Amino acid sequence: MSADQPTVLVVEDEASQREVLRYNLEAEGFRVAAAGNGEEALVMLDEEEPDVIVLDWMLPNLSGIEVCRQIKTRPETRGVPVIMLSARSEEIDRIRGLETGADDYVVKPYSLRELMARVKAQLRRSRPAAAGLRLEYDDIILDAETHRVTRDGQELKLGPTEFRLLSTFMEKPGRVWSREQLLDRVWGRDIYVDTRTVDVHIGRLRKALGVYGGGDPLRTVRGAGYALG
Repeated sequence: MSADQPTVLVVEDEASQREVLRYNLEAEGFRVAAAGNGEEALVMLDEEEPDVIVLDWMLPNLSGIEVCRQIKTRPETRGVPVIMLSARSEEIDRIRGLETGADDYVVKPYSLRELMARVKAQLRRSRPAAAGLRLEYDDIILDAETHRVTRDGQELKLGPTEFRLLSTFMEKPGRVWSREQLLDRVWGRDIYVDTRTVDVHIGRLRKALGVYGGGDPLRTVRGAGYALG
């Protein structure tokens, strides 16, 4: 699995439908986490940090609407795009879903190609670097498609790990990332790496960013981790 592979959390109680979604999302290059009900999804959100959530409205016990409401009231997950799936096609249902915080609403039965396009559209918002877009912060420009980084017009030489670190920071300037969160995002959840490795690569990134001068844009937050700006 690629470390910077974007993650989609699928919340769907029908096992066959869940597997169809998993198969198609993985074929599009996504890492998939899946939950069969709302309670399981909320527990998974304590461990996972998905980039997009595909959420069925009609779930047993805790409805998709209630799950969406809880996702959007949690500070750590409120920014994650939610695509709600529903057999309810009435305008009032669509409005209710969007008012609860869903970022998109797809009526069943849906076209898988259309759903994949909508997932990618939401990904461009939540993980622009993973979608191959260009990111800018002050005088730093990162082009995710060509894997080039410039600062004040000068091209910087970054290793692949430093590039993934910088793209993570540039996607969410100001956000404080713990070492564990950076390990999951940059190295991959399934790979064991000591947290001190993060400090080593942050040092390399700082050196690369300052090679032509300019202030250090990375901030060390004592006891918490690192942030850009």
